[in-house]
Amino acid sequence: MNKMNKVRITAIRQTTYPDLMAKFENPIQHACDIRQGQQWISENAQRPDGLCPSAWDSMKSFVESLANGQGNFFDGWMKNPMSAMISCNDGFRPFSFYLEAINE
Repeated sequence: MNKMNKVRITAIRQTTYPDLMAKFENPIQHACDIRQGQQWISENAQRPDGLCPSAWDSMKSFVESLANGQGNFFDGWMKNPMSAMISCNDGFRPFSFYLEAINE
C-alpha cells in the first residue's frame, strides 16, 4: 500500500447572503462554528475531528485525490497543482476552504 499524503484544510473566507436568508431560510439560532484561518489535517483521507460534516461532504473527493497523490484538477486550475479551493454547500453562508497535500 502506498503512503498517503496528509492534506491540510484551511478555512479561508466566509461569504453571507442576507437577502437569500431573509427570502428563503427559516430563522436559525446556530449555523456554523468555523472560523477564518482555522486549520485541520486530514490523515488517510479521513474527516478531521471538528470539521463540519457538511463541509466535508463538499471536499471529500478532492481530499481523497490529493491524499493519493493526484491533483492538477481541471487542467491547471490552481497555481499549486496539489491543491484545490472548495466551498461548503451552505447556500446562505458558504465557507471557502484551501486544500493542499503536505508531507510532514
